[in-house]
Amino acid sequence: MATSKTTKTRAEAPSAQGFEEPSAQGFEESLAQLETLVSDMEDGNLSLEEALSAFETGIKLTRQCQQALQAAELKVQMLSNPDGEPSAMAMDEAADEEAGP
Repeated sequence: MATSKTTKTRAEAPSAQGFEEPSAQGFEESLAQLETLVSDMEDGNLSLEEALSAFETGIKLTRQCQQALQAAELKVQMLSNPDGEPSAMAMDEAADEEAGP
């Protein structure tokens, strides 16, 4: 396998059986791991099996990031509303986003 152009830490590098499963990590950590996966896939240096594993992990990380952003948006709505409750519009938008396409 060809070496990557960038140096990766052990946590970022693919394991022997594919990429690490996302854990309950923070938004920034999930986003950084997602960016690394995308970069690795764009470089084209992954085997088909590694690319599929990276794609699966990337989907999970994307969902984690979306959930974190939705929670943050809801919190901002709650803090912005004088009653301390999210607006009906914000709750409808959050439900629509959870339902997906």
